[in-house]
Amino acid sequence: MNQSPLLDYTNQLHQLMQLIGVSSFKALSQKAGVSERQIKRLRRGEVMQMQVETVLKLSSTLKMPLKDFLAAFSASQFQFIESSNKSAVLEQEYQRLQKQLAEQKVTLQQEFQQKSLQTLESWLIQWPTAAYAAQQKPEAALAVKLLPLLRPVEQLLREWGVEAIASVGVELPFDPQQHQLIKGTAQPGDLVKVTHIGYRQGEKLLYRARAIPVSSQNKN
Repeated sequence: MNQSPLLDYTNQLHQLMQLIGVSSFKALSQKAGVSERQIKRLRRGEVMQMQVETVLKLSSTLKMPLKDFLAAFSASQFQFIESSNKSAVLEQEYQRLQKQLAEQKVTLQQEFQQKSLQTLESWLIQWPTAAYAAQQKPEAALAVKLLPLLRPVEQLLREWGVEAIASVGVELPFDPQQHQLIKGTAQPGDLVKVTHIGYRQGEKLLYRARAIPVSSQNKN
């Protein structure tokens, strides 16, 4: 089945490719990081049905502002719209794409942070306890000197909005929502001592701080 001339943007695409020194659709596919199938869809005038990320990659590779890119490859969709309204339609689509891209970026960042924190879970919980123990022993001077090496990681956690729940060695009222007993029993408000710090990220609780009842410690 032959394509309608109104939906064939091959010539326009060839002209734009020549301006950036790309000689084939395969080369454009590789340069933009999209599949050749998406290039074919662009040639057929299906730009409005393509994923936002693909559209942005192609417009960037062809060195075209997004609004101009949409106008160049979707004119048939606006041929019955008065000229005065075309700009408004394109502006709305541009804003929609920008919003969708921003949402995708936030989602990807959150997924990356979540996977990273899961990978670091054991370290996040155990390292502060080991550091606290080293600081309590004068003979562990070398270990104490190594502590500043972890500051870049601590800075990264702050940038991600990850905050510690209490500090190792601190005594505070027991809160079952924030603290987890690793031995003994305690009622809310009873004094407990933190053995391993917990973490929260914004309003989200990542790990409760581990603690033991002060009364149980005194018995030992």
